[in-house]
Amino acid sequence: MEEAPAKDIMEGELWVKPKYLSVDPYMRGRMSINSNMPPFEIGKPLEGAGIAEIVESRNPEFKTGELVKANLLWQEFQAIKAKEVIRIGKYVHSPADYLGILGLTGLAAYFGIQTIGKPVKGETVVISGAAGAVGSVAGQLAKIKGCYVIGIAGSNDKIRLLKEELHFDEAFNYHNEGWEKSLVLTAPQGVDVYFDNVGGEISDAVMRNLNQKARIIICGQISLYNSNEIPLGPRVQPILLEKRALMQGFTVRNYTDHFEEAIEELAKWLREGKLVSRQTIFKGFEKLPEAFIGLSQGKNTGKCIVEV
Repeated sequence: MEEAPAKDIMEGELWVKPKYLSVDPYMRGRMSINSNMPPFEIGKPLEGAGIAEIVESRNPEFKTGELVKANLLWQEFQAIKAKEVIRIGKYVHSPADYLGILGLTGLAAYFGIQTIGKPVKGETVVISGAAGAVGSVAGQLAKIKGCYVIGIAGSNDKIRLLKEELHFDEAFNYHNEGWEKSLVLTAPQGVDVYFDNVGGEISDAVMRNLNQKARIIICGQISLYNSNEIPLGPRVQPILLEKRALMQGFTVRNYTDHFEEAIEELAKWLREGKLVSRQTIFKGFEKLPEAFIGLSQGKNTGKCIVEV
């Protein structure tokens, strides 16, 4: 923790105090020089999505006390350009929802399911990292489509959440011996859509159970983010060839032109009770490191947020 002098804000800027800061797996990638986004710099604050309160405004369109969404540094006060913020409130249930189910994680689930998975009623959909921010929404979206949804997560408490609160048809704890056999028994006709958030051995197991013309959505590979070597695993090409399956990766930024319409639809389902928002909230600015490290240890359920 470091203290720094406050800066004067310029015309057109806002002086804001973060209220909620998003903690996301992609930030781990920005700690690498091989990141496809600008890497974080040692000695400078991390940054990510957040909800902030305007403390002082040098723009007539924004008033003190308003809540806005913006890309925020991990510091307690900061100046940002008014043109770089988004007002919240139109669809709001909780301000924190704009970092989760109505934010980039909800949008990642939405576009992965809609544009790559394209599930059809009656198909079997498997979600890894199913109790996480993206996976929990992706599974619910597949249920809205009328699919049989199976979740894979890392604790019995998460399995109960998936089945009892989020209405997954089945869920398995990958720490339990024999979970892969249970997957085969639960989906005897094979897996039609696989939403992959974790990679590694879990994905290897699901790949062996693909149906003909299956679609594999590569959203995240969190089990591999801390690997120091290129991991070895089964070669998936023969499986994809035999099953005539599609495997496609994406980032949510590919769909920025369609964010507004997607948020409208997600908000509608949220209001109607078809979607449930789940969050793990750490309270206190000093909890940011603990929250971030906890992502790789599977300590969060749903979206991980720090309430400043």
